[in-house]
Amino acid sequence: MFRSSIKTPVGYWVIEGNNEFVSRIDLQDAKSTSSGRTPKAVATCVQQMSEYFSGTRKKFSVALEDYDVTSFQQDVWDALCTIPYGQVWTYGDVARAVKRPRAMRAVGNANNANPWPVIVPCHRVVASNHIGGYGSGGEKVKRFLLEIEGLDYN
Repeated sequence: MFRSSIKTPVGYWVIEGNNEFVSRIDLQDAKSTSSGRTPKAVATCVQQMSEYFSGTRKKFSVALEDYDVTSFQQDVWDALCTIPYGQVWTYGDVARAVKRPRAMRAVGNANNANPWPVIVPCHRVVASNHIGGYGSGGEKVKRFLLEIEGLDYN
């Protein structure tokens, strides 16, 4: 798998993938980039994420690797992709959207297992009375992503 990095104020977002799809996006402290020509899907993701971080992109059209996950996880990730830019849903909202209204904690676990943060916008899910957690860098990173979208959770 090829790796490319995007530097942001909260760290380096490392995109991993090949010509066909992006397999993973991770937030890291250091740059991690493969040598050689950047594969098409990775280059597309780097471009679109750069546009997002500069405030000019609101939706992504990136090919993502097809993982063998539970149907619940897939349903949650699909629901996350319907949350509009600049809006948040609660864990309960997502649970209701996937027709499991009492599965708020399971929604949180599915969010934490999301291999494509930012692209599959798990940062747009908050607790009913606070910002909630964020596996890729914690609350500081979640606030940063929400601020890009015009939301203030300070």
